[in-house]
Amino acid sequence: MSYKPPRRPQFFYTTAPLPCPYLPGKTERKVVTEITGPDAEAMHDRLSRAGFRRSHNIAYAPVCPGCNGCVPIRIPVEQFVIDRSLRRVLKVNAELTAREAPPRATAEQYQLFQRYQSARHHDGDMATMSFYDYRAMVEDTPIETSVIEFRDAHDRLVAACLTDKLGDGVSAVYSFFDPLLERRSPGTFMILWLIQRAREMELPHVYLGYWVRESRKMAYKARFNPSEILIGGVWRVAQNELETATADLQPDEVKISIG
Repeated sequence: MSYKPPRRPQFFYTTAPLPCPYLPGKTERKVVTEITGPDAEAMHDRLSRAGFRRSHNIAYAPVCPGCNGCVPIRIPVEQFVIDRSLRRVLKVNAELTAREAPPRATAEQYQLFQRYQSARHHDGDMATMSFYDYRAMVEDTPIETSVIEFRDAHDRLVAACLTDKLGDGVSAVYSFFDPLLERRSPGTFMILWLIQRAREMELPHVYLGYWVRESRKMAYKARFNPSEILIGGVWRVAQNELETATADLQPDEVKISIG
């Protein structure tokens, strides 16, 4: 008779209240849990389907008092239809080439990351990250992770996306780009690249994290149709629902299921 060790219990904790980074005047709280051990990838898959995100070896989801503004969103790649405006994004970025690399931080990446933070999020916590902080963000991962580097015709690094592979898709963990290219919508271009990559890998979804209706920083996530949003523990097609995505939930109603 073979011995099967008991499964380690999964513990969840709630963080202390902090100012919301997306909505002024709001308070942010998260439920967090550690992703570790031989079941790390399976646990991460379940948590991702339940609306969690990963940072380092921690998975988290918002449980903010009086607010359900953060709506998990993903793209079903087979149903996704590219429209005229997204075709223009592909066209203006056609010169860029992508390379999928292991999760190893480089000085070149960090310099680009700093320029992006200084231009776009100078008042955020990530603007003060040292190279060692950045390296931890990239390399401290218990699952299959890669860095997608995008280079121009002169081999200059102009954009990058930290990406997790899931059992049912790919997850865009964090992306950044040269602020001088903002008018070319490089963030949108990277998502379009991930959609094509998921198709090649025969994976059904691209996870984009959270969409916040009132946040201009999150507006680009509503450009991809159809999308699916997680409401009340159920993923729903949201082609025409993004403007009212949270209307059917009352404040403080939080449903998290990792079954």
